[in-house]
Amino acid sequence: MKTFLIAILALITLNGFSQVDLGEKVPAFKATDQNGNEWELRKNLKQEYLVIYFYPAAFTGGCTKQACSYRDRKDDLSQLGAAVVGVSGDKAETLGMFAEEHQLNFTLLSDESGSIAEIFGVPKGKGGTITREIKGKSFDLSRTTSIKRWTFILDKKGKLIYRDSEVNAQEDSNKVAILLKSL
Repeated sequence: MKTFLIAILALITLNGFSQVDLGEKVPAFKATDQNGNEWELRKNLKQEYLVIYFYPAAFTGGCTKQACSYRDRKDDLSQLGAAVVGVSGDKAETLGMFAEEHQLNFTLLSDESGSIAEIFGVPKGKGGTITREIKGKSFDLSRTTSIKRWTFILDKKGKLIYRDSEVNAQEDSNKVAILLKSL
């Protein structure tokens, strides 16, 4: 029985159900960005810090406010040594339209399976479809999962140094900037 339980725990851990704790190194992961290109964590730990924020769905009120706030603070965050990445369950094509529509100047990653959210322990729920008008055309934007709004900061070595599970969409980038100034 003991061997069986150990095997189950190992299987759960291997399938990404074990979240990374503060102070631990985040496992390598890959995703598709808003341009359809492969993005790898290890290749993008170039600056002192990497802010990774998760959000439920592109083209929704809070998520748009949060993304535009990060867009507007990009220079400030860069001066503090940080790059920003947004992650949602949206398809890469939807993220491309979202980035273009709001002139987003940072990377957006598609986590359709929710596997990246699992690495970080971010809760997720059912996906959905919303209809939005973009440049005069109507689009049904579907996603297979909706990811809760959480924010993380990794250091240059990929170690998790900050977790916020109580994110205010509009104030998130400001809160992150204040924290980075204190480091």
